[in-house]
Amino acid sequence: MQIKGQIVDIENRCIYTGEITVENGKISSIIEKNHDVQHYIMPGFIDSHIHIESSMLVPSEFAKIAVLHGTVATISDPHEIANVLGTAGVYYMIENGKKVPFKFHFGAPSCVPATTFESAGAIIDSEGIKELMASPDIYYLAEMMNYPGVLFDDEEVLKKIEWAKHFNKPIDGHAPGLRGESVKKYISAGISTDHECFTFEEAEEKLSLGMKILIREGSAAKNFEALIDLLPENYENMMFCSDDKHPDDLIVGHINLLCARAVAKGIDVFKILQAACVNPVNHYKMNVGLLKENDAADFIVVEDLIDFKVKQTYINGELVAANGESFVKHILFETPNNFNITSKKIEDFEVSGSGSKIRVIEALEGQLITNEIHHKSLILDGQLVSDTENDILKMAVVNRYQNTKPAIAFIKNFGLKKGAIASSVAHDCHNIVVVGTSDAEICNAVNLIIENRGGVCAVNGTENKMLALPVAGIMSDKNGQETGKLYQEIDAMAKELGSNFKAPFMTLSFMALLVIPDLKLSDKGLFSGNTFSFVDLEVKN
Repeated sequence: MQIKGQIVDIENRCIYTGEITVENGKISSIIEKNHDVQHYIMPGFIDSHIHIESSMLVPSEFAKIAVLHGTVATISDPHEIANVLGTAGVYYMIENGKKVPFKFHFGAPSCVPATTFESAGAIIDSEGIKELMASPDIYYLAEMMNYPGVLFDDEEVLKKIEWAKHFNKPIDGHAPGLRGESVKKYISAGISTDHECFTFEEAEEKLSLGMKILIREGSAAKNFEALIDLLPENYENMMFCSDDKHPDDLIVGHINLLCARAVAKGIDVFKILQAACVNPVNHYKMNVGLLKENDAADFIVVEDLIDFKVKQTYINGELVAANGESFVKHILFETPNNFNITSKKIEDFEVSGSGSKIRVIEALEGQLITNEIHHKSLILDGQLVSDTENDILKMAVVNRYQNTKPAIAFIKNFGLKKGAIASSVAHDCHNIVVVGTSDAEICNAVNLIIENRGGVCAVNGTENKMLALPVAGIMSDKNGQETGKLYQEIDAMAKELGSNFKAPFMTLSFMALLVIPDLKLSDKGLFSGNTFSFVDLEVKN
């Protein structure tokens, strides 16, 4: 097979008219050759840190959509399914991904559970990490979210890191806001990347200390604007990632959109493509070709180097997408799960109160971090209730692995004026998280999730919309288009109920993520990420 076009040579920073010959899935030659074909041939895009599960699609269905946008490979942390199903969940992702022409590179989840302050469906200890690290299908130790464990020399945490070093595999970081001597110690443990920087200064410091910094732009956490100006001077040590991307967003675009935005800012295209295509391959030792002779024939054809509209995507020489059509075939897959609770009653969500003020989680648009604020309590008949007038809504996290009393908190900025929204996609343990305007609506939403053994829903009286997620309670058994359409409908209903967030369900899913400060809620109670301890709902005078 021969393909003509304008060859984009990222390493040598040049573009020339040429022809590529592919034989047996590899590039046998690249030659300069005169012709009038104007489209560009370049290496494929790579998402350098993503949880496939957050797309609500199994890997094979994720691949079907991603190739449309020129993505040929991912660095994938399967800790979402691992928190539900343990190592069996990791192997499920690997095996499903192997059945389609796409280059998934999975890591060993380092924090299952993420903390001891919440209930997960499984535990992966250092012996489990040893087993995973020994597998050729595992490419790295996935994000070390337990940064306090690193800083305070937790024996089990350090054992996991040592196994990664033993097998000579990279160690991914997760250290939001960590600065100064603390971040120096974190890096000295051997941790080489971070995708959690939310300020220019934080990323600049970590780069100066030798870390690779990932510019993240997901459905909820958006750090592109804060970090992109670092790229021109640090392009050899930066990459692009989405971390978490919901199906409706994935249908629209992927890493190609970040490249287009960077070009629009006037950044050198070769520096952009170095971060988007080359750096992940080198850092993680990926089995992905970089448009060189004898490389795997993993490349894309784009109309231009401005918008990066993808005409064709090739993986191992196979045409997997062309002109908006994906050729990745649907495969049959099982739907393993771990949902072990019965339906709830309205009184399960009641919480008595007498204090004048309560601690409130302040959710922020485009951020995983939250603030702790104190607000006047609204008490009716001795019970703390949602205060829709001031946008202080009741929130609950329900353990989905065993029947326990739901944990209750209050949250600001969701904006609901009626109804409730709920999800069993709740990082990282994937218990049920819900926010609503009344205990009855909250209960209805939670029970809808329980009946379907996982999913996302919006309810308002007798009206409801539900996207069932029967694979571990976090992924759909449908294809990407169907899942994306259903998700769009539920997202639209959440906004009709009053939510002002661009991605209300993605934001909701992170309100139980304790390792991102400040105030969050687990199934065990209200938790401060700053002090790494539980705190009372009511503020003592």
